[in-house]
Amino acid sequence: MTPIFKQLKKEDLPTIIPLMQRFTSNKNTDDVLFERFTEMFDQNYECIGLFQNDLLIGICGLWFSTRHYIGRSVELDHVYIDEAYRNQGLGKQLFNWVYKYAKAKGCEAAELNTYVQNFPSHKFYYNEGFNILGYHFLKKM
Repeated sequence: MTPIFKQLKKEDLPTIIPLMQRFTSNKNTDDVLFERFTEMFDQNYECIGLFQNDLLIGICGLWFSTRHYIGRSVELDHVYIDEAYRNQGLGKQLFNWVYKYAKAKGCEAAELNTYVQNFPSHKFYYNEGFNILGYHFLKKM
């Protein structure tokens, strides 16, 4: 069956949160994620859903901005496909959809962060033509 990609809205948060809980291994409560996503949707953020048979099986956040070093770009965030649907080419299809969508919005580049220990994602992103540009640092205040 061919997957369907569509933009999700704030109203879809009850279906987004369970996937995010699996992605983050339940590091935040549903209430915290709901609050953060609600705020994100009010910023320059979009969320794309990957559906198969009307079931949300994957999500990908998109942040749009202009960067001094690359121009207008899209940053992919929290890319997640349910484990039961991996290794079926859906990630490749999702990324191709995102590239086309971002180009239509005037983007010249795509960028993303991935966790250092997430080796399967590194291989996927290398195969997608991404290169390591730097390190992502974080300091909690």
